[in-house]
Amino acid sequence: MAWNVDFTATAKKQLRKIDKKWQSKILDYLEDEVATLENPQTKGKALVGDKKGLWRYRVGDYRIICDIIDSEIVTLVVIVGPRKNVYLD
Repeated sequence: MAWNVDFTATAKKQLRKIDKKWQSKILDYLEDEVATLENPQTKGKALVGDKKGLWRYRVGDYRIICDIIDSEIVTLVVIVGPRKNVYLD
């Protein structure tokens, strides 16, 4: 089963601010590693605290924070950014 990967408006804006090389790596990772999985939760890590219910994927020093919506078979990218900033509110 293939999962759709979608981005919130905020995540799209954050992705555009990242270096083109890393943009490409992040998009490739989402397409090749996450979208093709039977269950994207097997590759990610569940977050806790105020981000409970979201999942994290790691690409180099960047983090991709997603909401996995099982009923729609969608992985919704909520936040994209460097590790040092991505967990801040």
